[in-house]
Amino acid sequence: MSVVMDRSPEVRKASLRAQSNQSAPVYRGPERLHVADQEWTLGNCLAKINWLHAPILVLPPLATIYALYTVPLLLKTLVWSIIYYFITGLGITAGYHRLWAHRSYAATLPVRIFLALAGAGAMEGSIKWWSRDHRAHHRYTDSEKDPYAVKNGLLYAHLGWMILKQNPKRIGRSDITDLNADRLVMWQHKHYLKIATFMAAVFPTLVAGFGWGDWMGGYFYAGVARLVFVHHATFCVNSLAHWLGDQPFDDRHSPRNHFITALLTLGEGYHNFHHEFPTDYRNAIRFYQYDPTKWLILFLSYLGLTKRLQTFSENEVQKGMLQMEQKKINERSMKLKWGTPLDKLPVIEYEEFEERSSTEPLILVSGIVHDVTPILESHPGGRAMIRSGIGKDMTAAFNGGVYDHSNAAHNLLSTMRVAVVRGGMDVETWRKMPSQDHLTGIIGKSARVDQISICDAGLQPTKRIVNVI
Repeated sequence: MSVVMDRSPEVRKASLRAQSNQSAPVYRGPERLHVADQEWTLGNCLAKINWLHAPILVLPPLATIYALYTVPLLLKTLVWSIIYYFITGLGITAGYHRLWAHRSYAATLPVRIFLALAGAGAMEGSIKWWSRDHRAHHRYTDSEKDPYAVKNGLLYAHLGWMILKQNPKRIGRSDITDLNADRLVMWQHKHYLKIATFMAAVFPTLVAGFGWGDWMGGYFYAGVARLVFVHHATFCVNSLAHWLGDQPFDDRHSPRNHFITALLTLGEGYHNFHHEFPTDYRNAIRFYQYDPTKWLILFLSYLGLTKRLQTFSENEVQKGMLQMEQKKINERSMKLKWGTPLDKLPVIEYEEFEERSSTEPLILVSGIVHDVTPILESHPGGRAMIRSGIGKDMTAAFNGGVYDHSNAAHNLLSTMRVAVVRGGMDVETWRKMPSQDHLTGIIGKSARVDQISICDAGLQPTKRIVNVI
């Protein structure tokens, strides 16, 4: 076998250059921090501003104030402004949010086109951009990857995340392959600036101008002022809906339910439910709760314009609510004294119980020794009655033989436990019952089950009538 070593000078030079490029990587210096991650200074404060979003969010309120002093508001223009507010607002809530971001229902092409145009009139970005961030928000709620996490402040979640630049590498990833494959979505994304400008400013002006000759009012009120209201109404979903209200389904994250937020956001205020069941086309699950977005989707389904409305079963909804109720009950129970757990009590012989009773006011009920000192003078049946049971097994007497004591009496007696008598009795079974480990997952692994377990009324250990041996 022979190796050909005879190569031309040009070939040898090219080979040497290739080897040099592979073996000597270029030093590019330390990676520069994104401006969003840099400390605020006089030198970078302007660079931190998102100059695409800031004018859209700052100038309309100023223009609205100007219009209030210089442009008369006609009744027809006011009515048209309110109507167009609902049209563009529903373009976001029914279109951007529930149709495209969560795919909670399907719609015919005319409805999809209408919602795409109406949503653009709200000037909150394209369907693709809006839905991408919203899916990341759901996947990474309250984390560093949440693009508008309320933990960064209420004002930041409402406006700050749009006015200030964000590091795109910090925003969580979300799957938008379905949006990339949607021709209408991509058409709107490609031509968004032209569509949004026409729908937000030109179209409402044309309606008022050609309709009743109010060109200036159409522009300033149906266009600009209406845009301000739509912006802050939908922005409340990111801020107020994570701050105001209760959490009947899950309290591990910030979303909350509140009627006021629902009024402000066209029905998006039952946000705790929405984060638990995001693909449900409803936000409000009860008929009396305000959710015009749900009503619109449902009404269009009767006309055959929407279909495949996604809902979670009432069984799943009730399970979520019940688990939260149980969690709250468990948390409340941790603040109460339920007596020493049976498995923590010392075990004594019956003879020791009798011996100790000569010097201590001890009574035996269902195999559990109780020190009744706290009620010696205040027992409802009288001092003689309680003293007559000292040193004796009062199980039968306590459970109806003399008086069938109340649930409160059994609970009070549980706080007086001092020992357990050894023997073939039910109390031994109570002591050896396995821990209810499933409860630790409800209130947190750090909590002890024996501190939170609630004995149901009528099922206290002292309700069990046993034979003492």
